[in-house]
Formats: sequence, structure tokens, C-alpha cells
Amino acid sequence: MPFPDFDPVLLQIGPFAIRWYALAYVAGILLGWRYVAGLIKNQSLWGPRGAPATTAQLDDLILWITLGIILGGRLGHVLFYTPSLIFTDPLEILKVWNGGMSFHGGALGVLIAVFAFARVNKIDVLRMGDAITAAAPIGLFFGRIANFINGELWGRPTDVPWAFVFPQAGIMTRHPSQLYEAALEGLVLFLILRWATHGAKLLQRRGVVAGVFFLGYAVFRTFVENFREPDRYLEQFPLGLTMGMMLSAPMVIGGVWLIWRGLREPLATVADAPADAPAPAKP
Repeated sequence: MPFPDFDPVLLQIGPFAIRWYALAYVAGILLGWRYVAGLIKNQSLWGPRGAPATTAQLDDLILWITLGIILGGRLGHVLFYTPSLIFTDPLEILKVWNGGMSFHGGALGVLIAVFAFARVNKIDVLRMGDAITAAAPIGLFFGRIANFINGELWGRPTDVPWAFVFPQAGIMTRHPSQLYEAALEGLVLFLILRWATHGAKLLQRRGVVAGVFFLGYAVFRTFVENFREPDRYLEQFPLGLTMGMMLSAPMVIGGVWLIWRGLREPLATVADAPADAPAPAKP
């Protein structure tokens, strides 16, 4: 089927343009922020120790996370996918509005930001990481939808009934791999994490929710890579591996380790609760 006639620019006022791609990041950050605030306020999810931070501290952390997403995502894209820009057009690195953001780079940027913020504010980094990763699929969903609107990161050629002809990818019909990722990395992973936080009460086990996110993302990303067109400017990897698969491999290892250590760690008791911690609300 033909690709919908999307305009990547939502609103143009003189030289100022509001793009769907930028709005996806804004929506993901704002909605994720409010979702994590709701988790923090729900003391019954956290057990005797209570939430790892206050909502005021979360408000401060959002700026750190936003910088981590933008700087890490852009630098990750350059280092992992287009390192030639460093020598051929270094100014292009600064033009984030032209697209070109790496999830794995952004994830590393957020990881560094959360570690630094937790150290400065004496917060348990694993428990804070659990809260942040529980909301991460929200941003992933909007980001993949923006990729589809931009007609970028298309899939491999196919003849399935729902295939699209992407204008920038030639005349062949292709998998809408952006929508596959939006569904799996966004909706499905969010529901899994929602079960982990509210159903299984895994926020009471340090690092487990973060481990579920890392493992879940890596599995879904690796699966969709089989339908996504590999970047032509990258070297060919053996065994049909792609850059996305290779960057996701450490997430599998890290996710499994976080789940393993979190499930082995004894649950906190009332004796472990801070003196000024609010009493957990009744479910």
C-alpha cells in the first residue's frame, strides 16, 4: 500500500518549525515524568522502605534525564552509525532536529544521568532506576511512531498485505518495522512492566523492574531487527547480525543479572524503613 502523505513538520512559522519528531520526545518525557510521579506517590508499591525519592527530587531529575536522552542519543548515533560525521561534517552532529538518534546511546546517557543524580542526592540508584525504566516504553512508543511519520528506519522488502512503499526506499513494498517496534517496545513492554510494578510488586526488589525492561527491550529489538532494513552504510556483520542486535546483547546480560541479584536479595522489613518514611498506603 502507498505510504500516507505525512508532513514531518506539524507547524511552520517563518524559520521556526515544530516537527513531529521533536513532539514525540516532548510527549515521551512529559508523560513519563507524570507516570513516574504517580509511582512515587503510590507508597503501597514500594514496601517498608517507601519510594526512593520525593516528587520534588524527581522534578529535578527530569532535566538530567532530558540532557542524557538528547546528548546520549545523538552522540550514540554518531559513534555507532555515522562516525564519519566527526571528520566530514562535525557541525551536523549538533543538528538534532534533522533526526539521527540512537536508543542505545540515549539509554547510556540516561544511565549516566541517573547514576550522577543518585550519587549527588544520596538516592538508591537501583530503586530510582526501577521507577525510570517503568516509564521508558512511553517514550519508545512515541519515538517509533515519529519514525514512521518521518518515513525512516523502514523494514525489509516483503509482500505481506500491510506492507508500505516508503518514498525514500524505492518502489518495493516493505515491513512497517517502526510500527512493530512501537507495538512491542512500547505497548507490550509497558504492559509487562505495569504487571511487574503493580501486579507482582517487584518495585520492592531493587533492580528487578529495570532488569525486566533491559531484557524485554533487547529481546523485542532483536526480534524486530529481522524485519528492519539494516543500515546500508554499515559494514556487514557475520551470522546475519545487525548493529541493533549487537548493541542489545549487553542489555540481555545486564537485565538477567539485575533480575537475578534482585530476586536473591532479601525483601526489606519494617526495620529497614527510614525513620521519616510515610506508612505504606493500604491497597
